[in-house]
Parts: sequence; structure tokens; C-alpha cells
Amino acid sequence: MNTIRCLVVDDEPLALEQMATYVGKTPFLTLVGKCRSAEEASKLISMENVDAMFVDINMPDLNGLDFVRSLVAPPKVVFTTAYSEYAVEGYKVDAVDYLLKPFAFDDFTRAAMKVKRQFELEHRAVMQVDDVVFFKTEHRVVKVKVADISYVEGMGEYLKIYVGDNKPLVVLLSMKRIEERLPSWFMRIHRSYIVNLHKINEVNKNRVILDADTFLPIGDSYRENFMGYLNTRFMG
Repeated sequence: MNTIRCLVVDDEPLALEQMATYVGKTPFLTLVGKCRSAEEASKLISMENVDAMFVDINMPDLNGLDFVRSLVAPPKVVFTTAYSEYAVEGYKVDAVDYLLKPFAFDDFTRAAMKVKRQFELEHRAVMQVDDVVFFKTEHRVVKVKVADISYVEGMGEYLKIYVGDNKPLVVLLSMKRIEERLPSWFMRIHRSYIVNLHKINEVNKNRVILDADTFLPIGDSYRENFMGYLNTRFMG
């Protein structure tokens, strides 16, 4: 397994250095960066591939909870804070775990292991061989031709993979992970949708039309990228 690329975020220098040290002592984690604010972290995420974040909740300007909510495709998150009342809020944004300060290396390791388990489950959920992918679903491994995938729908920790007229496959996998594995002719057009560009028959205002019964919305955050693709192929 490749190491998990991590970001640590905390406005307190000592806490930031402690988390960075803990990451360095954990063999399956690789430190991508240390950030003193949500703004710094957001910039780094836009430039680097980040698999997981250890984020303090109580930060000035933009707190950790709101920062994670603001991300279109957040990595796996472990929240840290000195205030236990934030625990429930942390889990509302699909946090993997929650660390109450001050925490020891053993506590950090337990949270990191939870991240590792989720990362490995997602990694095993899809294997790609040339133009074919294998999805693990309902205790089966199903072979699918990549070209036959019409679109992917995100459902929290799970995805629905739509292949032709068949019943969609439900797999334990993140949008970020499958987006990395699919070829360039698949595009994220919405927080919850990745579409096979070859399957689009029409673009009508704020949606793409695949067939008479399938309409997918175009999200505001993805519109510019999608329109850029259309402009390179536009005639007339």
C-alpha cells in the first residue's frame, strides 16, 4: 500500500509541531504540509494530492468544521480540539475520528489506524486492468468495461456505478478515489456526479442529458472546467 499523504492544520505552533512529529513517527503516513490556518490548508490542497487531514476545530477566521464543509471533495478528516462539545458536530461532517486535546501518541495512532482502514477498503474496492475495472460489491468482485460506465453517483461513503441499463453497482469508495482511477474522458461535473463524457447527448442550461431518462446537474464549482471542455469541441 502507498503511504497516506497527510496535512496537519492548527493555529497553535506547538500543537502543529506535535502533530507533525506524530505523523513522522507513523510508518504509513507521509507529511505533505503544516498549515497555521484554513486558508493556508486550502491553498495547499489545491496544489497537492492530500489523502487525509488532522485539523484543529478552534481556529480564527475560519474554524475547522466550516473549512472542511467548504471543500468540494474533502480528504479523510480527523478533528482535534480542546472542547469535547464539538465531537458531535465533527461526526456530522463525516469525520473519521475526533481527538480531544491534549492527546498522546497512542491516541493519535488509534485515529490514524481508522484512517488507514478506510483508505485500504477504498483502495481494494476498485482494481483497474487496461480498459476493464473490477469493483468489489456485496461480497462479489464484478468486472466492468470502463467504456460502458455512464456515470458515477456519490452517496456519502458509497458510490453507485451506472453501467448501461443494468442495476447500478454499490461500492464502498470515495468520489476522490474513483476520480483518480478513471481515465481522462470522465469528468466531475457536480459534487455528487462524475460523467462519462462520451455518453453525453445534450447540454441544456444547468444539466447534461445522457438519454431520455437521465439528467445530471452541473454544479457551480465545476461549471468552468466543464464549459472549458465543451469550448474545445464546439463548432458553430
